Amino acid sequence: MTGTELNGRIALVTGASRGIGAAIAFSLAMAGAKVGVNYNISRESAEKVIEKITQGGGEAFLVEGNVSAEASAEAAVKQVIEQCGQIDILVNNAGINRDRLLVRMKIEDWDEVLNVNLRGTFLCSKLVMPQMIKQRKGRIVNISSVVGLSGNPGQANYAAAKAGLIGFTKAVAREVASRNVTVNAVAPGFIATGMVEELTEDT
Repeated sequence: MTGTELNGRIALVTGASRGIGAAIAFSLAMAGAKVGVNYNISRESAEKVIEKITQGGGEAFLVEGNVSAEASAEAAVKQVIEQCGQIDILVNNAGINRDRLLVRMKIEDWDEVLNVNLRGTFLCSKLVMPQMIKQRKGRIVNISSVVGLSGNPGQANYAAAKAGLIGFTKAVAREVASRNVTVNAVAPGFIATGMVEELTEDT
């Protein structure tokens, strides 16, 4: 049974086909929001998230798109606004890891992680901001990590991206607070998801 505190609100959750993103999408839907479940590769997994939400009495829809690519991110945001008329909540959750010690880290390992985890948040936030400012309400939540605060061997790229999210959040929050748009970050610790299951001691 769904709640009512977010009735009438439209949410977009990036990287919502599994793990933390899927849980966030489900929770928002159970609170009454209509949720865009963004995915890049695994449509089947995203469809399962929507099925779970629907079975719980919530509303959700698929939003395909690689948020680190400008045209793709723009199309995803445009889809939500055209389909629902607004975006009230953006959760920037999409993220990947390419863990290796710095001496073994490839340039593409660095670029891929920074592009998805940090650039994707920049693009989606920038794209939804005009709509949120116009309607004078909006909530952006960026999913950082304790690794962005403490660092972690083998995760220089991931830690840099997640630390960057914190600085990004603080700066943008100051820009739009007067417009009734809030920008916050959360920094989860170790959570058993598909991403961390791939970790090994030898990074």
